[in-house]
Amino acid sequence: MNTYIYLSTCNTCMRILKDLNLPEGTKLQDVKHDPISQAQLEALYAVTHSYEQLINKRSRVLQALNKAGKTLDENGYKLLLETEYSCLKRPILHWENNFYLGNAKKTVAAMQQAIHG
Repeated sequence: MNTYIYLSTCNTCMRILKDLNLPEGTKLQDVKHDPISQAQLEALYAVTHSYEQLINKRSRVLQALNKAGKTLDENGYKLLLETEYSCLKRPILHWENNFYLGNAKKTVAAMQQAIHG
């Protein structure tokens, strides 16, 4: 199923959602109220081969850990993704077996291309 994974309190996610003009039937998944499943996390990992690449580097939780001098390995990043919805890089578009992660202009353009051709 085509899915847009986002955080409803993230202005950037909401702006991109509006700009994408997603077709009817696209599942909208707000990670604050509907966290990503283990299966989704594993599918994302299969694409990136790194939990660190799935992390929102600007997350307050991650910044607090860094400030406290904590360093994370892959298992630490995985645990963070499983327990803290705000640490997930967003938005994520799962469209026809492809994943598009993040809000970089190039990524958003690729999302548009995938959806509208």
